[in-house]
Amino acid sequence: MEFNLWTQYGALNSKPVFDAFAEGCKRLGHTVTTNSSGGIDVIWSVLWNGRMLSNQSIWKINKQQNKPTIVLEVGGIERGTTWKVGLNGINRDAYYGDNNNNSSRADVLGLSLRPWRTDGKYILIAGQHDKSLQWENMPRMSNWFLDTYDKIRKHTNRPILFRPHPRCRLEHIERGLKDVYRQEPRYVNGTYDDFDMSFDDIWATVSYSSNPGIHSIINGVPSFVSTHSLAYPVANDIDFIQDIESPHMGARQQWLNDYAWTEFTIEEISQGLPLKRLTSLLV
Repeated sequence: MEFNLWTQYGALNSKPVFDAFAEGCKRLGHTVTTNSSGGIDVIWSVLWNGRMLSNQSIWKINKQQNKPTIVLEVGGIERGTTWKVGLNGINRDAYYGDNNNNSSRADVLGLSLRPWRTDGKYILIAGQHDKSLQWENMPRMSNWFLDTYDKIRKHTNRPILFRPHPRCRLEHIERGLKDVYRQEPRYVNGTYDDFDMSFDDIWATVSYSSNPGIHSIINGVPSFVSTHSLAYPVANDIDFIQDIESPHMGARQQWLNDYAWTEFTIEEISQGLPLKRLTSLLV
């Protein structure tokens, strides 16, 4: 097979990931081209903004022609160390290979589940970047936040923390709302674009499809997410906010085992490990 890597539309931190993917392709006997037509397109992210804006037209053309697209993206397991490699999307909309995996990879990555929390003061609402494909057909982020606040307030008086996406900040939107406070994402020194994530004293998390919903589940905090979130199989449906005071808390280990296979290190990508899991749908 031939793979065409759109490196010119990658983020500044994408080069080693593209390079590793190219090496992995060659190790498996495939052909690699860059920034040209033909072959299976490999793009960086589905955030249609900045350097990645031109990926949108590639994505749309492939969708119209029913052609596959491989998406490389920053990971959430260990940001800056693990990277998503998905087919035809990201998060739960992508294909990462077969499920029902054992716990071996989760163990290697150091992924473990904290017990479900049965206390907590705050409800955390996590915002997202509304220029991403993740937010397709959704209202403006500000409208979504205010609507979500209104829905929550019908079912609980718990104080709310609003955590904006670092690049979609919605400055001061919480002002004037009862018992709403901002949880400011704090940059982690020495990283490219990593920010802290804390679930201290959180009763439940509301996150449409981004990483906070996943990390909430891992940390034992119930989350309310959409069907597009990788956390969905073990979370509460975001359309059922009325359950915010009695959220579902079920078994999570099989979900964690499968989640561990959605991201890979540079070395693993260069060995072709994630590509091997995708090729059954590419032949």
